[in-house]
Amino acid sequence: MTTSPSKKHPIENNTQAQLSQVTQRPGVYIMKNAGNQVLYVGKAANLKKRLRSYFKKSAPSDPKTRALVGNIAFFEVVITATEKEALILEANLIRRHKPRYNIVLKDDKRYPLLRLNLKHLYPNLQIVRRINKDGARYFGPYASAGAVRQTLKIVNRTFLLRKCKDKEFKIRRRPCLHFQMKACLAPCCMEVAPFRYQRLVDEVILFLNGRTPDLIRKLKAEMKAEALQQRFEAAAVLRDKITALERTLEKQVIVSTDLKDRDVIAMTAKEGPFVVMMLFVRGGFILGSRHFEFEDTMSTRAEIWESFIRQYYEKDHYVPSEILVSAPLENVGLVEEMLGRLRGRRVAVRFPQRGEKRRLMHLAKENADTKLEDHLTSMEMEKDLLARLQQRLKLRHLPERIECFDNSSMYGEAPVSGMVVFERGRPAKQFYRTYKIRTLKANDDYAYMAEVLYRRFAGRTSQDPFPDLLMVDGGKGQLNIAVSIIRDLGLDGAFDIIGIAKKDEDRGEDVDKIYKPGRMNPVPLWRDREAQLLLQRIRDEAHRFAIGFHRRQRGKASMHSELDGIEGVGRQRKKALLQHFGSLPNIRKATMEEIAAVRGMNQGVAMNVKQRLQRPEDGRQIHRTSDGKKVRK
Repeated sequence: MTTSPSKKHPIENNTQAQLSQVTQRPGVYIMKNAGNQVLYVGKAANLKKRLRSYFKKSAPSDPKTRALVGNIAFFEVVITATEKEALILEANLIRRHKPRYNIVLKDDKRYPLLRLNLKHLYPNLQIVRRINKDGARYFGPYASAGAVRQTLKIVNRTFLLRKCKDKEFKIRRRPCLHFQMKACLAPCCMEVAPFRYQRLVDEVILFLNGRTPDLIRKLKAEMKAEALQQRFEAAAVLRDKITALERTLEKQVIVSTDLKDRDVIAMTAKEGPFVVMMLFVRGGFILGSRHFEFEDTMSTRAEIWESFIRQYYEKDHYVPSEILVSAPLENVGLVEEMLGRLRGRRVAVRFPQRGEKRRLMHLAKENADTKLEDHLTSMEMEKDLLARLQQRLKLRHLPERIECFDNSSMYGEAPVSGMVVFERGRPAKQFYRTYKIRTLKANDDYAYMAEVLYRRFAGRTSQDPFPDLLMVDGGKGQLNIAVSIIRDLGLDGAFDIIGIAKKDEDRGEDVDKIYKPGRMNPVPLWRDREAQLLLQRIRDEAHRFAIGFHRRQRGKASMHSELDGIEGVGRQRKKALLQHFGSLPNIRKATMEEIAAVRGMNQGVAMNVKQRLQRPEDGRQIHRTSDGKKVRK
């Protein structure tokens, strides 16, 4: 892999002359704006041909693409030996820079999953929302918390896995109610052969992988074997389990007769936003679905497909043996090779043209169309709501980006502030910020707000755009502080400012009050209930965010100990000392030899501990007078 010269190519009047210097070899191109921020990363088998398609004299037909290209100030190229190397490099650069106009699968909504820790001798199922590389098996994602709880309920009712958490499992001394109800083998207290429990685990894995028909056939064979051995009670237990599984199977719809595992991915778009819909087919049954919404991108359809598939399956999701897509891929061989490496076996990516698979793709496409229509309708409603908010408050700017600040402290202790950002009426959590109050310790909420607003706008960078609307929690007092700070920074008129104060129920108020600069009375926003509720929701989110940060800071402060800061005493030694002696006073009473005997300690560190605990922070030693009184010298 070789890198082109580090000089940058400004895209101005001499575009054609600069593009003529670009090689025709494969590689990656990186597009940046005037602030050196990466806007887009792409790969190409022929760099010159691909870049000319962006900057040719005849402008792109798509107005959105024209606008995006207009933001590009310069580009850089990295030459690679092969297109496969370009694919790998592109993926790494997208992960590192998260460019605005690439398909970046943020996956902010963490769908619930079921986790089975196979490293434990007696594993149990847990509901989680994050996949970790810890050797456990993960099943899902499920469309909702209700869906995953329903699945867990079926597993708990049909199989006899333990229900207790690992911490409870270690300390439990007598079986719980689940054992009494014959819903658990109670391996926490009873002698349960590991191979017997592992058979249950295997059955659960089959069930959660959508292999219910295979599991039923297996259980029927076991039931017949038990009956032949005249172990009728064991056969009856298996019969009941089979009945429960068959009832579950009746509620599932079979969509393919070959009973293969496959993911079906369809994409639909309408002049800008687009939706990717996934159907998860396991053993011929649709196990679940999931959709992703995207908006701004400079990618072609083929690039979108490759980028989405790569990013989705790289996040440790299950890779089936076959993936159906609603459009052909340009580099299908490279994509299949990447997926095969993740799966450990061959994976086929197919664009079905007829038959059962085509009908399955049509089902996914219909779902994608429905989700896109819902998304576009929601966008129109959000746009209309923001327009009404602008009209009601007589704002100069359409409030597409709203920033809200709120302070939190307890009688001046650990004062902090939080900033939340809503874009087009939705939380944009990647822009949330927290602030520790640096200069003021007194309980002065106005001074806190002044400091935070100054830090936010005086230190603004190109990556921190101005809001369209700045909202402060606290009413007219906080509003006046905000107006003063913004004026002092020379930003007067750059954006609108409002304050929001809680309703006073003692005075008969039933809605929060919205204040504007230069206006004595609050704006009567109660006439538009939706606009009022939007501002209240943003304020409540800022309140939640600031309080959460404040609690974390107080928790850290409460964990501070005199052992902190002693040379040679880190987290592990601190933990060992407290576990061994039980408390700080006991450590203070101990001799240096007793401290050194603690696991992980030595004579030098024990001496540091003893010296620090024998004197206060000001460094004066504690001595006793002849009458037994303590004095510091």
